[in-house]
Amino acid sequence: MATGGQKLRVLREKLGLTMRDIETASERIARKRNNNEEYLIPISRLSDFETKGVIPSIYRLYSLAVIYRRDLRELLQWYDVSLDVQVSDLEISAPPRSHLSNALANMTAVQMPVRMDPAFDPRKTLNFGRMVEQWGTVPLAYLEQFAKVDFTYGYIGSEDLTMYPILPPGSFIQVDGSRDKVLEGGWRSEYERPIYFVETRDAHICCWCALTGEEIILQSHPLSPVPPRVFRYPQEAEVIGQVVGAAMRLGEWHSVRESFPTHRTYSSTDKNTPA
Repeated sequence: MATGGQKLRVLREKLGLTMRDIETASERIARKRNNNEEYLIPISRLSDFETKGVIPSIYRLYSLAVIYRRDLRELLQWYDVSLDVQVSDLEISAPPRSHLSNALANMTAVQMPVRMDPAFDPRKTLNFGRMVEQWGTVPLAYLEQFAKVDFTYGYIGSEDLTMYPILPPGSFIQVDGSRDKVLEGGWRSEYERPIYFVETRDAHICCWCALTGEEIILQSHPLSPVPPRVFRYPQEAEVIGQVVGAAMRLGEWHSVRESFPTHRTYSSTDKNTPA
């Protein structure tokens, strides 16, 4: 693979420019920029860029972009620098104070699903990762995280109120498959209690879980109209993993039903078990 310097040389020769041409043109740019000599590219320095692996400064890289009629972003990418800040990189540093972030304001492209499985039903909770047939590059910055391969992703169905109001219908969730063991007790609040993504024979369920003998209880939020459900474990229910992230819109959800069933606990053998 060609280095950044080698690409600069190929591009210069393709355009029919000599090193002297580059020096002369960059001198004009420097004069236009308040006589800032940082924009000037002497012949000896250009040779270092092309043959010795010396990395141009941001000023000289700008001059090269202008002279070669190329996007500065493209030249930066030749040196493995992208102006599109990745969401995963933002996790490296965690400032202690709340603040307004413009880090992703100029994001031009991210990875997100561009083609879904025809069986995708937005009314049902499902394993979102299995529904994506193709990822593509589109300008929607905060969905970049969903292209990671070390997690699976879920979608909370538009009629699924199991974890409402913590996870409203229509939410996307990120699931860590390495955390597939149900933890017991010791939480100071509902926000500390792990939420799991569970697959049964006919549905996916996002919920709290509790193990009792050979059964697993899929528990809803106390404010949810959805009753708890009981399955034989692990024969009838598999814990895919723990929910570690969520993307949702607030203040736009409205009830899809006028009334809800009375609270009761359902088992997998109950004929009236809701889907």
